[in-house]
Amino acid sequence: MADDRGSSPVEFVLVGTLLTVLTLAVLQLALAVYVRNVVHDAAVEGAYHAALADTGTEEGADRTRLAIIRAIGADYAGDVTASTTEELGHAAIEVRVRTTLPVIGLLGIPYGLEVEAHAPMESLGPE
Repeated sequence: MADDRGSSPVEFVLVGTLLTVLTLAVLQLALAVYVRNVVHDAAVEGAYHAALADTGTEEGADRTRLAIIRAIGADYAGDVTASTTEELGHAAIEVRVRTTLPVIGLLGIPYGLEVEAHAPMESLGPE
């Protein structure tokens, strides 16, 4: 039984390391999902703002950038585009955001995450 002495600390370190890595991986996944949701919600807000009758597409892109900057930082608001498009036979606004996919903390793959949002264009006249 003298061979078993000292095995408990080694097992504790091995199991503790495995559990720590697993916990950090789950937290990183949660952070990536959070960033994706923030960017998508900002794109939706920007699309609906740009679709108003008295605003333009650039105002929607600016609103999207501002929402992203406020929530997660300016590094994630670099590539935001807004344009008009046709969705289901109706005029619409499309806001597309390409940003970093966080892999280690907020560092990650540039342009690894892309989201888009659409909103029907509002008009002042009868249709």
